[in-house]
Amino acid sequence: MIKLVGVLGAGQMGNGIAHVFALHEYDVRLYDVIPAQVDKALKTIEKNLGRQAEKGLIPADSIPAILGRIKVIKDLKGFADCGLIVEAASEDEALKIDLFHQLDDAANKDAILATNTSSISITRIAAATKRPDKVVGMHFMNPVPVMQLVELIRGLATSDETFQTAASLVEKLGKVAAVSQDYPGFIVNRILMPMINEAIFTLYEGIATAEDIDKGMKLGTNHPMGPLALADLIGLDTVLAIISVLYKGFHDPKFRPCPLLVKMVDAGYLGKKSGRGFYTYA
Repeated sequence: MIKLVGVLGAGQMGNGIAHVFALHEYDVRLYDVIPAQVDKALKTIEKNLGRQAEKGLIPADSIPAILGRIKVIKDLKGFADCGLIVEAASEDEALKIDLFHQLDDAANKDAILATNTSSISITRIAAATKRPDKVVGMHFMNPVPVMQLVELIRGLATSDETFQTAASLVEKLGKVAAVSQDYPGFIVNRILMPMINEAIFTLYEGIATAEDIDKGMKLGTNHPMGPLALADLIGLDTVLAIISVLYKGFHDPKFRPCPLLVKMVDAGYLGKKSGRGFYTYA
């Protein structure tokens, strides 16, 4: 039975994953190559727990204990006793493969290695290890403490035992699993990213303003957010990375990244995290 969980990467997704595991009484080891990112993550987790308490979702007096379950480690060796390690680094295949090669050496031989990738081949990531049967995709949705869905993806070598353990953990976290085959983009991003990319093409071609594109999708199709506002929330660099994985993976021109998206990423207009994307942010 898994009691100790490692989270590699303390960014937007990593802090949310650490949050939900600690909330459900798992001890967590959190690591990021940038120490300041870990400090920021802990503050974000505390803030988000406070919001949950204000909404009556958790008792306010439980927050210190939840935060106390999260321990920061200084290097990958700190994951040695973890039964599960979830990688939540940037959506960059070369980076993830390098991290899994390192994790394979640092982790207990029986540990499951999961990746939070939203589009990259689980099979290729697993092949960087000597335990491909113990590698699985667990794609949490953003924001992790709020969204119910976790995509579960098995690589070609993922064992039934590994997959069932991951599925059981999703259930214990109070979330719902959607099972996908290991193809670029899986389920959600295979559908979502072409829609966002087409919304950017609609802006690029001067068909409508960003505001009217988002208004059309919110009021016309009942989406909670417009696609361009959602792109800003996700991060335009991440959107470009994912649509590029689809384009390269399927060699289909329908996944061609919009030139406007490429230009905005080149300019550093990445959305909310940079203060400017399709909209501007304080």
